[in-house]
Amino acid sequence: MKLHSSTWFQENVMTTDRLLADFSVKTTKNTFPSEGQYKGQRATFQRAMRLTLIVGQCFGLNPVLGICDTDSSKLRFTYCSGRCVYALIAIFGQTIFLNCFFLIKYFNESGTSVTSNSTLVFYASNTLTTILFLRMAKKWPKLCQYIMKIEAADPVNDATLVKKCNVSCIVILIMSILEHGLAEFAGFVMASDCQPGKVYESYVEHSFPWINLHVDYTFSLGFITQILNILCTFNWNFGDIFIITISFYLTSRLEQVNKKIAAVRGKYVPTTFWRSVREDYNRATDLVRRVDEVIGSIIFLAFANNLVFICMQLLHTFANGIKAVPSCHNPDKRPLQGYEQALYFTYSFVFLVVRSLAVSLVAAQVHTASRQPAYALYEVPSAVYCVEVQRFIEQIHGDTVALTGLQFFKVKRGIVLAIAGTIVTYELVLLQFTGITPTVAPLQDDLAYKD
Repeated sequence: MKLHSSTWFQENVMTTDRLLADFSVKTTKNTFPSEGQYKGQRATFQRAMRLTLIVGQCFGLNPVLGICDTDSSKLRFTYCSGRCVYALIAIFGQTIFLNCFFLIKYFNESGTSVTSNSTLVFYASNTLTTILFLRMAKKWPKLCQYIMKIEAADPVNDATLVKKCNVSCIVILIMSILEHGLAEFAGFVMASDCQPGKVYESYVEHSFPWINLHVDYTFSLGFITQILNILCTFNWNFGDIFIITISFYLTSRLEQVNKKIAAVRGKYVPTTFWRSVREDYNRATDLVRRVDEVIGSIIFLAFANNLVFICMQLLHTFANGIKAVPSCHNPDKRPLQGYEQALYFTYSFVFLVVRSLAVSLVAAQVHTASRQPAYALYEVPSAVYCVEVQRFIEQIHGDTVALTGLQFFKVKRGIVLAIAGTIVTYELVLLQFTGITPTVAPLQDDLAYKD
């Protein structure tokens, strides 16, 4: 009996040695890049968000000091800074000149319209966006310093991260400038056509009709109101830009863990490897939750804004159609013969849909990347399957890692279909509520048939 047990023990020792020998051969072929190979390629959260934050501060958003510094420990927020004073002035101006004055006009009107409702929602939501970014600015330095500690333990090795963030910011910013330019173009063309002697005054009175109801028009008042309107217009787009750039960073953190797992997929690795990778995954998922706590309100407002304005613009299209605005003079000398407003609404609607799809799909990548390790973990060989692998699998399936809108909804791939269904539902309700019935002009063949 002792001889048999001794023989069995020796055979198992030999088997274990062979497995370790095989493992040592395979790991030499699959070692991870060294520190030197990533020199000059590593990205940081501070670098990835720098351009987005600089552009945002030009319009009074996230007034934090030290955003251009590579060291996150130098970030700080104070109410006494010029950037914060600029943000407070923007909030005060938007509240008084755009929201309060418009609300007085809105309640004095006997009836409301789609345009007036859209304007009210536009100014109120974008003023709230400025307030939420000011509130977030107080938490931003602490969040960035927490991320800096994570990057010190596990640096980001995505060489394209900064480029993706910068390109996304620039592209959406250019498209939003073009949208606002078309709106200004349509307004000035209408003003010059009807009142060529006082174009700017006519444009301001048409764009902001509540001004003359409370105070007399002056050039400086019109100019200030127009600047505040530009700030609101930019805020409408910046929320999506901000969410997209942060989503790129969070996805990059999770993809870095996924690449480590993919490199040893189906191979024999020790328990210490799975423990190390699971700890990296824990850091990445904890970072997603920390970021979500800080920007959850901005995500909620951005998605709500996109949903409301897609419904409003569809309703405007059903109500008015795409047609030319009548001219005040004959012959018509306008560049597009009255289709300037139709061009603006068409471009604005397409841009809004594309921007909404982009922010939904990019933010949903965070959740998709968090689920990806499970597929590789299913292929771990039985000989090296351990408690760490089991804990890893249970953690992935037992917890939902995703950005949320104040925990009311989680941004996943299915949210695009959910938003589409919601738009259809609310559009039908709005059509019934307003009494608008979209109709199509009959064809000539149909008229001939009836005759």
